[in-house]
Amino acid sequence: MGTRDQGTDTRTADGGGVTTDGWTLPALVHQAAAAHGDREFLSFEDGRTLSFAELDRQTDRLATALADLGLRPGDRLLGLLTNSLEFMLLMIATHKRRAIFVPVNTDLRGTFLEHQVNNSEPRIVAVDHGLLERFDDIEPGSLDASKSAASESDIQATILIDDGDYGVGAGGVLMGTEEVSIEELLDTDVRPEAVLQAEPSDVCTIMYTSGTTGPAKGVLMPQAHCYLFGLGTARSLQITSDDRFYCCMPLFHANGLFMQVFASLHAGASVYVEKRFSAGKWLDAVRRHQITLTNALGVMPEFIWRSAPTDRDRDHQLRAVIALPVAAEWAAAFEERFGVRIMQGYGMTEVNMVAFTEFDDPVMAGCAGRPLADYFDVIVADPETDQPIAPNETGEILVRPKVPYCFNVGYHRMPERTVAAWRNLWFHTGDAGKLDDAGRLHFVDRLNDRIRRRGENISSYEVETVINGYDRVIESAVVGLRVEGAGGEDEVLAVVAVSGPAPDPVHFLDWCVPRMPRHSVPRFLHFVTELDKTASGKIRKQAIRDAGVTPQLWDRESVGYIVARD
Repeated sequence: MGTRDQGTDTRTADGGGVTTDGWTLPALVHQAAAAHGDREFLSFEDGRTLSFAELDRQTDRLATALADLGLRPGDRLLGLLTNSLEFMLLMIATHKRRAIFVPVNTDLRGTFLEHQVNNSEPRIVAVDHGLLERFDDIEPGSLDASKSAASESDIQATILIDDGDYGVGAGGVLMGTEEVSIEELLDTDVRPEAVLQAEPSDVCTIMYTSGTTGPAKGVLMPQAHCYLFGLGTARSLQITSDDRFYCCMPLFHANGLFMQVFASLHAGASVYVEKRFSAGKWLDAVRRHQITLTNALGVMPEFIWRSAPTDRDRDHQLRAVIALPVAAEWAAAFEERFGVRIMQGYGMTEVNMVAFTEFDDPVMAGCAGRPLADYFDVIVADPETDQPIAPNETGEILVRPKVPYCFNVGYHRMPERTVAAWRNLWFHTGDAGKLDDAGRLHFVDRLNDRIRRRGENISSYEVETVINGYDRVIESAVVGLRVEGAGGEDEVLAVVAVSGPAPDPVHFLDWCVPRMPRHSVPRFLHFVTELDKTASGKIRKQAIRDAGVTPQLWDRESVGYIVARD
């Protein structure tokens, strides 16, 4: 029988509070290597595996190589990488240089990718061969007003990952950088002085989360913040070394990376990693790889539920699924059909996972469980006054940390956004929720102009910026609509003001698709001569949302328009 990870002793000598001494991911990797040695930790769909000890050894070599490439403490290494063994090696090796790993969404292209490259200003870029062409149209630039938009890039090296897909490119921002393969780097002999000791306070990761009135924001994540993401999940799921996690969600998001891979590392459990989720293959993978735990975000659990039942639905070893969100119509039936326990929680990249349900809690749609009181203060407040409100009343979910460095420390090079989020010494999540009489947190809905689609947060601002570049477009308003069958997520509607005749919708989408991530491409379009605005000139977006799906909207599904996956 496996044992649960005890982790670092989180109590101070007098028994009070929590200490984060040793709460770093490189320390966790080293401890797991010492405890579990050459036992398999990670396996991938291409057949490759990585043991606990190999993860530690290979990242020491890679950290030395990164030092030779000029990666210094505080520098950024940006990765446009699919789920792979190399992703994990590069992340930990970067941390062993006390540098910052910046994993970005592999769907990004055009201005979306350009913003994240220019905002993070990486010294090194790591990229899959098949994604190299994404950089062709990105020119060197900086958000630093002291530099010219056409200034020379600070990127010094490009690390190429052989993903079996050799696309053409790249020029643009990567032109002229030193180009190396990761195989060359992994052949480096370790120099102990190049492998640095990370501290819990080190900002080690930047993950971008989409805003509404501006570009995506880079969340500054300290080591202890990333460590607690995994620790809290491991303890709430009661993970043991006998468990095997199935990760089919992208590693460039906190759920896949920290709540699955690093939660497993805390407990000495193994992980099977695939590049993407497939509802039709999900149960076969769970059965074939002897999976005991997995996570399913957004519409994933509903897609699984709506798959055709078979007499083998309980023929597996799966014991629990963290599913976010779940619907009252199918949640309990899902548990009964598959013989598993659904767990829920609440968190954000910025705030960590601040609540989890417990195994003996009944599954209730929207119930995230009790807040993790050792680590966080959580209240529900009036969004206008920030004053706490009574139980069972809906307000904004506000969070603040009790433990040093277990929370974001701001948005990268966006001080105004950081200050706005931290009003009155509480982090404002922008989510509507309530606390019930038993102290359990319930997520109700988004509060503001946020769009969530296919597990991704979408910046209406960034989508509008692309649309506004189309010939004859005056301005646009992008909102999320809730429609039946969307699994509690949004469909994207773009209301577009144009001069002259409305463009052909199919031609318009053909123009949009190569310029924005797949999940951001509007499903609904409505062309108008002008947008309805308030007296102060603001677009009445709430009125658009309130109207819902009207006969005036063009729906790409009505003509079978499919946005193909790359």
